[in-house]
Amino acid sequence: MKKTILFSITVVFVMISAGFLRPQASLTGAWHAKSGSAEQVLIFQDGYFSYTLFDKTNKKFIRTFGGTVAEAGGQLHVNIEFDTESKDNVGKHMHYAVSVSEKTMKLNLGSMAENWERIDDGKAELAGNWRITGRMNNNQVQPIQLSARKTLKLLSGTRFQWMAVNTETKEFFGTGGGTYTFINGKYTEHIEFFSRDSTRVGASLTFDGSVSGYVWTHKGLSSRGDPIHEEWTREVK
Repeated sequence: MKKTILFSITVVFVMISAGFLRPQASLTGAWHAKSGSAEQVLIFQDGYFSYTLFDKTNKKFIRTFGGTVAEAGGQLHVNIEFDTESKDNVGKHMHYAVSVSEKTMKLNLGSMAENWERIDDGKAELAGNWRITGRMNNNQVQPIQLSARKTLKLLSGTRFQWMAVNTETKEFFGTGGGTYTFINGKYTEHIEFFSRDSTRVGASLTFDGSVSGYVWTHKGLSSRGDPIHEEWTREVK
C-alpha cells in the first residue's frame, strides 16, 4: 500500500514537472487587447471585474460592463451589474470558457477580443475593489449609506477604473479610468478614457493618499478643479 501511494505521488510530481498537470495561472490583475487605435482592458480584482473598450488616441469612450466574477474549472462565471450597451444585461448570469497562463489569456466575452496579454498581476498596496463610503462636508467626513446606487473604483497593480451605477434601477451614471501610481503617499491617476467628458483624457490628477486596514483616504482636486476629500472602503468578497 505504501509503495502504491509513493509511486502515485512520484507520477504526479513528474507530470507537474513536465507541464502535464500545471495549474492554471490566476486571472487576477489587468489584461489588454488592441485592434488599431481601439483598446480593450479587463480588470479582475477582489471577485469583481470590469471590461472597457475605448480609443485613447481619438479620446473616445465606447463601452464598459462588469460585475461580480468567479472562475472554476476553466469557466468564468459573471453576474453583470452594469453595461453601457444594454441595461437589459444587468442582473444576467453568464458563463465563458477561459484559459490563462502567466502572460496570456484566452477569453471571448461575446464579440470582444479572444486573445489577451497580461498588463499586471494585481499585486499592489491599492489593488482591490473599493467603494466610496465617506466624503468631507463642513470639515467632517460624512458617511455614505450603502444602497443599490454605488460608486466603485477597481484597481489592479497599475490600472484603475471608477464606475457609478445603480444595480436596482440598472442605471449607469459614468466611468473613467487609465493607469495609476501610488508612491510615498501620492496617488496619481493618468486618465485614458472618461465617459462624460472626453476633454479630460490625457490629464493627470494627484492626491494625497493613505491606507489604514480596509479604508483608503485620499484628498486633492478633482478633474474639475474642485477640492475633494474621500474615504473608500475595500469590498471584500
